[in-house]
Amino acid sequence: MTATASSRVVLVTGSALRLGREIALALAGAGWRVAVHYRGSAADAEQTAADCAALLAADPASVKSAAFACDLNDEEAVRRLLPQVAAQFGRVDAVVNNASTFEFDDAASFGYAAMEKHLRSNTGAAILLAQALHTHLLERQSDPAENTEHQPGCVVNLLDQKLWNPNPDFFSYTLSKAALEAANTLLAQALAPVLRVVGVAPGLTLTSHLLSAEEFAALHRLSPLGRSSTPADVASTVRFALENQSITGTTLLVDGGQHLMKFSRDFSLMGSSPLKPLD
Repeated sequence: MTATASSRVVLVTGSALRLGREIALALAGAGWRVAVHYRGSAADAEQTAADCAALLAADPASVKSAAFACDLNDEEAVRRLLPQVAAQFGRVDAVVNNASTFEFDDAASFGYAAMEKHLRSNTGAAILLAQALHTHLLERQSDPAENTEHQPGCVVNLLDQKLWNPNPDFFSYTLSKAALEAANTLLAQALAPVLRVVGVAPGLTLTSHLLSAEEFAALHRLSPLGRSSTPADVASTVRFALENQSITGTTLLVDGGQHLMKFSRDFSLMGSSPLKPLD
């Protein structure tokens, strides 16, 4: 939908911290008003919202950024999320599905509980938010008060280069991301022309408690280009996907070419630290 740069609204899930925060700040810097989603990091989410609002200081809108709590494993809570954002901002134009459950299992330890947890938060929530945005945009199109030329809204789903370079670590997580990548195609077909759906697949971008700084730096260099993705790389690609009106039903790999190289283990397990359960 046509909108001035300052009036566009994007919901970024999991944007209190880490990569989600970088995406939120980059989009605010480009003029998007940002709904900051979080599950438990309320203070960090409020800080991210405040930082986004500061980047939009010249924006005349009364709501520049705000934080919204939601457990993405809770279907009813997910169904309420986008309408809550629309009620506070007056509109929603895009969703970035960045939040992700990432807990270790493998083929030997796989079970229904792990699979369901990952599929609910990583796949189901993203589909429900696309569904909700599609409904919202249809309602706006039918509103005679919106005398604008309609352009499609957009959903960006954060994926993972390991879908093109698979290894069996984090089994349920990988299944959930593979399902989300397939959903890109299905949703792009089903929700056009009202909505575009685009995947962005980073490589190794941020470190974890399983890697030392030296190990992360060495692994980050393992790519044909000698570097994997940075948060700024991923954020700029998300912005490109949101703003390029010709892209839908495909995935942009942002990984320095890591998907072209074979890795037998997940990056987080290629260091010397012992595996620990993730919260």
